Amino acid sequence: MKITEAKVIVCCPGRNFVTLKIMTDEGLYGVGDATLNGREKSVVAYLEDYIVPMLIGKDPQRIEDIWQYLYRGAYWRRGPVGMTAIAAVDTALWDIKAKAANMPLYQLLGGRSRDKIMVYTHANGADLPSTLDAVGKAIDQGYKAIRVQSGIPGVASTYGVAKDGGKYEPADSDLPSESVWSTEKYLNYTPTLFAEVRRQYGDDIHLLHDVHHRLTPIEAGRLGKELEPYHLFWMEDAVPAENQESFKLIRQHTTTPIAVGEVFNSIHDCRELIQNQLIDYIRSTIVHAGGITQLRRIADFAALYHVRTGFHGATDLSPICMGAALHFDYWVPNFGIQEHMPHSELMESVFSRDYQYKDGYFTPGEKSGHGVDIDESLAKKYPYQRACLPVNRLEDGTLWNW
Repeated sequence: MKITEAKVIVCCPGRNFVTLKIMTDEGLYGVGDATLNGREKSVVAYLEDYIVPMLIGKDPQRIEDIWQYLYRGAYWRRGPVGMTAIAAVDTALWDIKAKAANMPLYQLLGGRSRDKIMVYTHANGADLPSTLDAVGKAIDQGYKAIRVQSGIPGVASTYGVAKDGGKYEPADSDLPSESVWSTEKYLNYTPTLFAEVRRQYGDDIHLLHDVHHRLTPIEAGRLGKELEPYHLFWMEDAVPAENQESFKLIRQHTTTPIAVGEVFNSIHDCRELIQNQLIDYIRSTIVHAGGITQLRRIADFAALYHVRTGFHGATDLSPICMGAALHFDYWVPNFGIQEHMPHSELMESVFSRDYQYKDGYFTPGEKSGHGVDIDESLAKKYPYQRACLPVNRLEDGTLWNW
């Protein structure tokens, strides 16, 4: 079997997605997600100008060799653009290999380790009452785990919270918008938020919270400690993780479980965090961390240190990535939870899928491959539209993390 063609498909059915389709001389093809939110065209150029020409004539069944060739052969390794491009190739090749074997991807990985996959959804509101209403609606939809985010009193705009009651979309303008952030107001309000959620809905629902990298380590330690009475499933992305040792300070001050990793690109970004047991959940994604091939290494390494998976699954990842992630979740022995933000009907008209949701859990489906495909003719009707993520400043104008 040989790769005869590979093409990049860019579309915007409500938001931008980049898809790589790899074709073979035996009529089999596979698709991979290559979406890097806010920097989509950078990956397109890397794929079209460098990677696609290298793939022609290669044996698509040599997944490991191709992964090493693209990673080691580039000389300039890692980084979000390069690793997203490699992930797209890797996911498409696993799709082809599973189709050639006539089995769903999870079977090729080693078979399932569970009967269903617990997912968490998002509940957010502009204020406390609307956030509580959103939590109630998620419970009514059957979710057993809910990420709770709320607008902060005195802060005009909060990342992670939908504006004007609409659907939440992080990339919100053609060029980056600027928002004002107050750490003090956030720290004072958040424990009150979770106290009220527990008071109204009890202790049986798993609650999660995303800090979006906005705290220093000691501030994160304070927040985690103050949230301990509400026993969160996890506190996510408390601080930027370039300095992995900074998580030691958080660990010293709280027993609230810690999750991080959706912006990680390789095992090296989380090696110290895992081996020093500074986190409880690793959130690296198939699309941004080199594909299934590298995620298997990360998950196996994490299992040695009692760290579980908790893959990012927001709508900035296409249904292709979600489908591949669910097959991975079905197999991986140290699974923790899977994020789920439902895609719109428009998006799902462009991407057909085999995975199914029921009562807080997903199953990936039994089609050969990862079970997700793209309608190319329909995708052409929705051309790319540049959209950027917001930038945050403190109240005094200092540029801050998000």
